[in-house]
Amino acid sequence: MATATAQPVMVERLPRSRSLRLPPWEKLTPLLLIAPSVILIAVFVYGFIGATMRTSLVRWNSALPDYTFVGLHNYQRLFQLDRFQADLVNTLHFTAIFLAGCIVLGLGAAVLLDQRLRGTLFFQNVYMYPLALSFVVTGTVWRWILNPNSGVNVILGNLHLDFLKSGWLTDTNTALNSLGIAAVWQMSGFCMAMFLAGLRGIPEELREAARVDGANEWQLFWRITFPLLRPITLSAVIILGHISLKIFDLVYVMTFGGPGYATDMPSLYMWIATFQQFLYARGAAIAIVLLLMVAILIVPYLVWNLRGETEQ
Repeated sequence: MATATAQPVMVERLPRSRSLRLPPWEKLTPLLLIAPSVILIAVFVYGFIGATMRTSLVRWNSALPDYTFVGLHNYQRLFQLDRFQADLVNTLHFTAIFLAGCIVLGLGAAVLLDQRLRGTLFFQNVYMYPLALSFVVTGTVWRWILNPNSGVNVILGNLHLDFLKSGWLTDTNTALNSLGIAAVWQMSGFCMAMFLAGLRGIPEELREAARVDGANEWQLFWRITFPLLRPITLSAVIILGHISLKIFDLVYVMTFGGPGYATDMPSLYMWIATFQQFLYARGAAIAIVLLLMVAILIVPYLVWNLRGETEQ
C-alpha cells in the first residue's frame, strides 16, 4: 500500500541585517531635528544661569567689570540688608494673599458655573477675560481704580461711606494687600478654568451613588468632589506660587516698591540693583536666590509627577 509523502516547503528568508538595519541618515534625522532646540536651551538658559552664578561670586559692583573671586560674600551681605529681608517677608505675604484669593474665588466660580445655569457661558467668558491682559495693563488699570483721589474712593464718597476710604497704594498698611487684589483679579479666572475642567471630568455616577447613600450636597462636595480635585489644586498652587515669587511688572507699574519698602519684591530689587545702582554681583545673587526659591517649589512637584507616571 503506497503512502503519500509531503513535499518539503522551501521558505525564502530575508537577510536579517537588511530587515533591521536602518540607513545612517534615518538614525541622524531625529538628532538633527532636536539639535537646534538643545543648543539654544543649553546656551540661552543653562549657559546664562551659569554666567549669573559666576557673576554672583565675584566683586562686580560698578559699571566696570571686576572678576575678583569673593565666594559667598555677596550672599552674606545680601541677607544682612534690611531691604532684602523686607522683600522676602513681602513675598511671603503677597504669595499667601495671591494663592488664597485665586484658589477660593476660582473654585467658587467653577462650582457655580458647573451648575449649568442660564448665562453660564457669558460669565465664564467674563471670568476668563482678565487672562487676556498683561500684568502691565492690569497694574495701570488698578492704579487708577485705587488712586486715593479718584476711582473707588470717589464711589465710596458718593455712597456716604467715607469711613471705608483708604490710601490704598500710598498707605503702608494697605499697599501690599492692594497689589494682591489686582493680582487675584487677573489670575482667579485661570483657577476657575482649571477647576471647571476638573469638575466636568468627574463621572456623574459617583455623585449619584453618594446621593443614594444619603450624602447631602455639602458632604458630596467635601468627601467626593474636592478630594478628586486635589491634583488640580496642587497644580494651581505650583503655577501661582511660581508667578508670585517672580512678580515684577505688576509691582513696577503700581507702586515701584513703595511706600518705603512696603511692596518691594526681590525681582524689583534685582532690577534696581543691576540696572540703576550697577551692583551687578548683588543683582546676580538675588537672581540665584529667586532661582533656588522657584526650584524648591517646582522640583518636588516634578519628582512627584514623574513618580506617578512611572508607577502607571
